[in-house]
Amino acid sequence: MSEFDVLCIGNAIVDIIARAEDDFLHENGIIKGAMNLIDAERAELLYERMGPAIETSGGSAGNTAAGIASLGGSAAFFGKVCQDHLGGIYRHDIRAQGVAFDTGPLNGHPPTARSMIFVTPDGERSMNTYLGACVELGPDDVEEAKVAASKVTYFEGYLWDPPRAKEAIRASAEIAHSHGREVAMTLSDPFCVDRYRDEFLDLMRSGTVDIVFANQDELKSLYQTADFDTALAAIREDCALGVVTRSELGSIAVRKGETASVAAHEIDDLVDTTGAGDLYAAGFLHGYTAGRSLEDCANLGSLAAAIIIQQIGPRPQVSLRQAAIDGGLIRG
Repeated sequence: MSEFDVLCIGNAIVDIIARAEDDFLHENGIIKGAMNLIDAERAELLYERMGPAIETSGGSAGNTAAGIASLGGSAAFFGKVCQDHLGGIYRHDIRAQGVAFDTGPLNGHPPTARSMIFVTPDGERSMNTYLGACVELGPDDVEEAKVAASKVTYFEGYLWDPPRAKEAIRASAEIAHSHGREVAMTLSDPFCVDRYRDEFLDLMRSGTVDIVFANQDELKSLYQTADFDTALAAIREDCALGVVTRSELGSIAVRKGETASVAAHEIDDLVDTTGAGDLYAAGFLHGYTAGRSLEDCANLGSLAAAIIIQQIGPRPQVSLRQAAIDGGLIRG
């Protein structure tokens, strides 16, 4: 099997994205800026109430895989869909991006996952996710050859919600490390961190995870401190490489004895923040697996994130590779 730069493992979710006012969020009990897990009944209710929408394949790690492919890297993905209409959409979309996706679909229930995403005028997104078939991802879905052939295996913190996925992650990490590969994760969401703080810290401190991606709110939540510098010092000690995004303040990557801090890329118009962290991780990991400096990796991440927040939806609608070439970050 040919080598992959990054294998991404995550919830295979179709995003249903609509614009909404803050009043709508309040009236429907939606926590702004968070990922709210919902059941099938509430998914149907919110779908009925939302305005005109765009359906597009999403899911955090799937977005990262698509971003890596758009940058010209090689990516694979593990994630569970059902053999239904939305599952067909998801499978087509991620393969069309150039990502290797061969996880066997479910026959019957539960249906493919979907997330109702409401984008407010400030560009903030509030996600309401019915996990559906995602909860069926388990150890049997781990393709050992793909893990062994991937420089980095990357998974989303959201996967800690469905219990069988934990087994799949631990099995993948063991395979990866036995082949001299690295394992990365994203903390995903401050509320996700609150649910699994001790387990996430154990993954880092035990060496199960080598690289951790977080935004500054997730990082401070992880270490239960309001002081960013304190949290940054802690993650430097707890994992081989910590990468932290800070919105308009840029990003910072730290490992023992090295710090790289870069500014955010300027944008013309903030449209939708959906996928910003996912695409940042794509840019960073593309640089990392190519042996680039931490500063170069962070700049590639910032560019990818800047592009994605100026469009609706989390999958690149332009070539990220061409944008990186135009920006002088990749040689043509």
